Amino acid sequence: MQADLTACVRTLREGGLILYPTDTIWGIGCDATSDEAVRRVYALKRRADHKAMLTLADSPGRVMGYVDAIPDIAWDLIELSERPLTIIYPHGRNLAPSLLGPDGSVGIRVTRERFSHALCERFRRPIVSTSANLSGQAAPGCYDEVCQEIIRGVDYVVHYRRTDRSTARPSGIIRLGADGTIQVIRE
Repeated sequence: MQADLTACVRTLREGGLILYPTDTIWGIGCDATSDEAVRRVYALKRRADHKAMLTLADSPGRVMGYVDAIPDIAWDLIELSERPLTIIYPHGRNLAPSLLGPDGSVGIRVTRERFSHALCERFRRPIVSTSANLSGQAAPGCYDEVCQEIIRGVDYVVHYRRTDRSTARPSGIIRLGADGTIQVIRE
């Protein structure tokens, strides 16, 4: 795992793309503050750039640097959620412009999974986490389900957890409005 973490951090700092296991499914990652890297992910996935992608962070404190405000309810949701939960905040900042939704919102998930947490902690910036599939295809629950086009299109493929066949599913998603509203997008 340590060799993978070192290689991933180096790749991310150089503006590269990684294929890595997350707290949910296998994902494509890049430096969430690099617009060029984020655009490479959109191109690789053949995904419309108006479809925002989420980012991973290692702690709620790190999230504070990338959103205008964290509503009180968000702290509780992060702490009490038993499964991975992505929260869409109304106003993202200090991130690649192409990562934000058309309304300026940004989805961020605090990861507790061993590898992705250590990676975010070492990189010290949020990391894009989008499913490792071409747009319109099923999200890969395990490494063996990732298509060759995605594998060839990234700069580094993590070795850790490649043989893990556990059932994985995407995170829950909740949108928090600036007016205090809460909308469940995906349970």
